[in-house]
Amino acid sequence: MEALIKRALEAGFTNAVPLHVSTLALRTEVRDMCAANRCRLYGKSWMCPPACGSLEELTARMSGYTTGLIVQTTAKMEDDFDYEVMRSAGDSQKRKFLLFARALRAEYPELFALTSGGCDLCEACGYPDTPCRHPGEAMPSMEAFGLVVSDVCAANGIPYYYGPQTITYTGCYLVT
Repeated sequence: MEALIKRALEAGFTNAVPLHVSTLALRTEVRDMCAANRCRLYGKSWMCPPACGSLEELTARMSGYTTGLIVQTTAKMEDDFDYEVMRSAGDSQKRKFLLFARALRAEYPELFALTSGGCDLCEACGYPDTPCRHPGEAMPSMEAFGLVVSDVCAANGIPYYYGPQTITYTGCYLVT
């Protein structure tokens, strides 16, 4: 695990810690927020609810995993409305997360990755008319799986909040 953490930091993540899969609690209330469609992706992506599966199906899918890695990208903003830094940090997290997932899959073919935000590999998802164009790389968000990201962070000893005028994006990789 120490080698994975070192590699994650070398890949450009700001923070990385071990993930204890037993701390992942899939919650109905998070999925209810998805159904409210505030992000406008509900029912529009293979990696979002309802297409990504029910909580029972997702629990079964994660049952073979015991450990993993939490990775974060944190950036300092000039003010609380510094959308340029928010977007840049989010894009940076997505890019690093995908590249690191590709590298990890060479060693962990059963790698399961949960990203921050929704899957955006394609300009427009083909859901529900055509199958996912990137089934080996498409990644659901932690929230799509019903996870409260701040709770996952707290349960694994990594901050979720790094102080005023900071933004942090969090994702995790599950390995067997």
